[in-house]
Amino acid sequence: MKILYSILYYFLIRASNLYHKIIYIKFRTKYDIDKSFRFNGKEIIFYGDGEIIINKDSYIGSYSTIQAGKDQKVIIGNNCMISHNVRIYTSTAIPDQDFNIKPLKGKTGNVIIGNAVWIGANVFINPGITVGENSIIGANSVVTKNVPDNAIVGGIPAKLIRLKSSLSNRND
Repeated sequence: MKILYSILYYFLIRASNLYHKIIYIKFRTKYDIDKSFRFNGKEIIFYGDGEIIINKDSYIGSYSTIQAGKDQKVIIGNNCMISHNVRIYTSTAIPDQDFNIKPLKGKTGNVIIGNAVWIGANVFINPGITVGENSIIGANSVVTKNVPDNAIVGGIPAKLIRLKSSLSNRND
């Protein structure tokens, strides 16, 4: 019986991997994603009628979502590391309103992530945000304001922790 379970498990894993590869091929067809971009895991979702542009040598982890609403863009630079369970949205409802009154008021805006950005696990990036180059967004953060170049931010809402020290000693 153990052997049967092992064989079944093997085939289920292979089928799951194939399913995800097919979905990721669909994303590459619909959006402008560099061939070197890596989908690092499962259940990654890209959706919306806007543009998703992802440049060279970046990756995104399992259970992450990128939403690009109509007439909106998400642009991700080169060499970006996006961890698992990250949410990036170009549209959302404005929270300071009565949700019984329709239509709901919303906020939209492009999201631009510069080169060499590291985004930790469980991060939410709101519409209209620009994350500067070589910045770090700490795990479990909610980004509600633009992040400058070379910044380390974290928290809810994300706040500047510090700017990176001199980058002249890169090989130390």
